[in-house]
Amino acid sequence: MMRDMRDIEIVQLGPDDGERLREVRLRALRDSPDAFGSSYDREAGFPPGRWAERLAGPGSRYWAATRDGADLGLVCVRLEEGAAHLLSMWVAPEARQAGVGSRLVDTAVEWARSTGVEEIGLWAVDRNHAARALYAGKGFTPSGKVMALPSNPALMESHYVLSLIFRRARKEDVPAIVAMLADDHLGAGREGDPGDERYLAAFEHIDANPRDELIVAEQDGKVVGTMQLTYLAGLSRLGAERCQIEAVRVAAATRGQGLGGKMITWAVDRARARGCAMVQLTSDRSRPEAHRFYDTLGFTASHVGYKLNLG
Repeated sequence: MMRDMRDIEIVQLGPDDGERLREVRLRALRDSPDAFGSSYDREAGFPPGRWAERLAGPGSRYWAATRDGADLGLVCVRLEEGAAHLLSMWVAPEARQAGVGSRLVDTAVEWARSTGVEEIGLWAVDRNHAARALYAGKGFTPSGKVMALPSNPALMESHYVLSLIFRRARKEDVPAIVAMLADDHLGAGREGDPGDERYLAAFEHIDANPRDELIVAEQDGKVVGTMQLTYLAGLSRLGAERCQIEAVRVAAATRGQGLGGKMITWAVDRARARGCAMVQLTSDRSRPEAHRFYDTLGFTASHVGYKLNLG
């Protein structure tokens, strides 16, 4: 019978925990040799100072999941080139299926967020379905990069990323989103009370549709941007899928800081990773500043759009 895992603690390893890191890391490599780019034989030969160096690196942090003096899990975050990388993720067999991996990932992501980086990435072996399910549940999505596992080139691994700014909207975000939709000369005349139940009904419909993503940008715990991505299937272009970007808004207090450009760039990268052949959007004729903005991002005004108001 699996023991209650609520008594497991997630602790950060300090500069004097080199031997502790060595023990849990080597156990991970023995237990799951096909989950890591390194190998037990390689790291078992490291001198003691190597483990202390890993813990002393200013851009790296390690956390262990521990209970009754035994370490049952490990995760690392390394900062490089303006992004964070989640590494060395492992949970002991006796602690699996109990949420330990989820707690380790949450701890790593929150620390990465606290550093101000905008994205965290990781590599996961394609046949490691449990790990991939865990990361998907945390919001990681494929970047489109793949490679052979360095320690076993017969296995392939894929790269996943999680934005620390952008995420799927939640029900409680709806009032802030509606407020941004209403905060311009067009929205002021067509939006209503943010608490109107029709907005919540629309959110639930969008959220339930796998081809729709309502996205928000969050800074310091506040929703400061929004957009909706819709993935359109079609027969044109040999059946290629395209991504439609709609309702792009940035909160007034955050405008002029580059957030809009980051939003669109993130959306384009997300569509590319999904395999879309095109990203498209429309912009009202009365918004010339928006047209110039999209021009600078590489969009071209290639079509004339028509709309028919039905009520």
